[in-house]
Amino acid sequence: MAEAEAPAARLAALVRLVADELAAEVCSIYVMRPGEILELVATEGLRQDAVHRTRLRVGEGIVGTVAAEARPLNLPDAQNHPAFAYRPETGEEPFASMLAVPLLRAGRVLGVLAVQTREARLYTEPEVEALETVAMLLAELVLGLRPPPRDRDEVPRALAGTLPRVFEGVGLTPGIALGPAVRHGARPPLAAVLATDPAAERERLEAAVAAMHAGLDTLLAGSAGLVSGSAETREVFEAYRLIAADAGWLARIRDAVAAGLTAEAAVERELAELRARMRRVRDAYLRERLADLEDAAGRLIDHLAGGSRAEGLPQGFILLARRLGPAELLDYHGRGLAGLLLEEGSPTAHATIIARALEVPLLAGCRGAVDSAEEGETVLLDAEEGRLILRPESEIVSGYEAALAARSARRAALAETATLPPMTADGVRVSVLMNAGLAADLAQLDSCGAEGIGLFRTEIAWLARGGLPDPDAEEAFYARVVEAAGARPVLFRTIDLGGDKLLPGFPHGEEENPALGWRSLRIGLDRPAMLRRQLRALLRATAGRTLRVMFPMVTTVEEFRAAKAILRAETAQLRRAGRAPEQVLVGAMLEVPALVWQLPALLDEADFLSIGSNDLTQFLFAADRGNPRLAGRYDFLSAPVLDLLAEVAAAAAAASVPLSLCGEAASRPLEALAVLGVGIRAVSMPASAVPAVKAMVRGLDLGAFTRFLAGLRRSAHGGRSLRAEIAAWARDHGLSF
Repeated sequence: MAEAEAPAARLAALVRLVADELAAEVCSIYVMRPGEILELVATEGLRQDAVHRTRLRVGEGIVGTVAAEARPLNLPDAQNHPAFAYRPETGEEPFASMLAVPLLRAGRVLGVLAVQTREARLYTEPEVEALETVAMLLAELVLGLRPPPRDRDEVPRALAGTLPRVFEGVGLTPGIALGPAVRHGARPPLAAVLATDPAAERERLEAAVAAMHAGLDTLLAGSAGLVSGSAETREVFEAYRLIAADAGWLARIRDAVAAGLTAEAAVERELAELRARMRRVRDAYLRERLADLEDAAGRLIDHLAGGSRAEGLPQGFILLARRLGPAELLDYHGRGLAGLLLEEGSPTAHATIIARALEVPLLAGCRGAVDSAEEGETVLLDAEEGRLILRPESEIVSGYEAALAARSARRAALAETATLPPMTADGVRVSVLMNAGLAADLAQLDSCGAEGIGLFRTEIAWLARGGLPDPDAEEAFYARVVEAAGARPVLFRTIDLGGDKLLPGFPHGEEENPALGWRSLRIGLDRPAMLRRQLRALLRATAGRTLRVMFPMVTTVEEFRAAKAILRAETAQLRRAGRAPEQVLVGAMLEVPALVWQLPALLDEADFLSIGSNDLTQFLFAADRGNPRLAGRYDFLSAPVLDLLAEVAAAAAAASVPLSLCGEAASRPLEALAVLGVGIRAVSMPASAVPAVKAMVRGLDLGAFTRFLAGLRRSAHGGRSLRAEIAAWARDHGLSF
């Protein structure tokens, strides 16, 4: 591969060599082209006129399946395999067996290397490993190959790299950032794949492993001040240390070096195999741990190369990555990171937890953005609207720059409202609370001006830890929450697992519709020992105080009664031991529309209600809230939603049961305005949204708006959105958002 011949000549020599060494009649190389097309670029044994003529889509045929799944296929009778796709121009009819392996580089499939024989045979494990090693070497060459010119297609393809491109995603940490793009994970081609001195290579590897661990200790110790006060972020780093020191992946790298690979090639090979395995893992949490392994492996390669991937970066850059580990994020943060895109990000990923602690705007999703971006080009990341714009036009940049300047000025003005009570202009007292789930959130309770915690998501700490917490540690964690809140109320929601929140080691099982499946309170009632364990920790942590606990996704009053019975039993036991709270208030989350028609019975049982706007809206419209195609199709500010909220508010007021609303809707001042207008007087939201909502409340004539909204709802037809009319009223009455 290092010879100075043209690529085509080197590929032709390679297929002949591999065919000879593996005693195969056929060896072929397919290279990925634009549009996810695999093109035959070299062959020994198939017809030569098929080269550059035979093409397969990713997922088509055995070669396409290997590319789609990024894993080898070893087939003794390939032509009878369900994925086999016949191409008459290749002349492959006489051949029975096939071994095909992907060409992998930095997680990307660049092509496929395949061998075939007339005899039906299964290749041995050493043969498969040998072909994978050749594929790794070949990937370095293929990386530099370019598709042949397509005449008229060349101009549009070049032009596409200069036009703006918009990607839709989901904001996980709020904020807006504008700056040059930096693509994470891009590394130069390997200088060498095969080692000339395995013993010396092993010494290099061991020195790099030691340097990696020492560097991590220095980095995490130096970053302690950035994440102080957060038990969850400390647990993230502890889990990361364990992954970085794991003997399993390091042992496999050592074995590969002993077999003749360079240390860098051995690490790259281990990463390629990990990525291929993770593609087949359905557990979201386990897939997220791949980011931690990639982080550690990348650091190991950096130490082998004597440099760092985060050196020489421009200030205020936007980092684009498929996945990212927590230590890598700290590295980038210290070098001018302004915003982060993770194509495979999630609320419970380690990088998300750290980004939240560092207050770095984080956008998840936007599939294809990493591959579409060019290093250094301008990127606009809007984690509040869920949008990423590559190469934005000057007018858009100017607009966002003005918005950022106005936002800074507004934040300074809003900070002054933190200590002022949320009283409307016509004298109505409103309760503005904050949502939390991590110890890191508690520091914002005072600074944002919230009157308490209206939703504490207890499962977030479980997911951050990666499993069931130790009972004593869990009790201590809840006690810290209560201590931080002081006299302010905290509404603890019991574990809300299932759906998109999967706990490793817990048997969730596959479900066709997980959002509608075995989740939340349903899990708690079916696994009462787990629910009892959590309730016991909450009761002990609030001994001598008031415990407010609510159960999520209550669907029937009977479910609520069953959950209350478990809580009563645990309370009675602790009272006998003298460790119970002074008062226990029990509430239900109203997220399932069926509960609206059980309100009289529910209000007789509940001490308070909290409306979960996210799930309630999702179930009301039968629209997956995580599906970007449906994101703008149904509006929270439509007559059906507001009519339902008004009905619940009237029933709760008549029964003198406190009612609040938490979720995405409460965090936006316009939606919060409508919630107040239908009679709900308590809203809970992320801490960052509290100042703006309090400012809106203090400028609001609630009586006038309530009358306006009632008339507007009466005149609404066809379930249409009332957003424009509500926004116009707000503008006319001096409420600016």
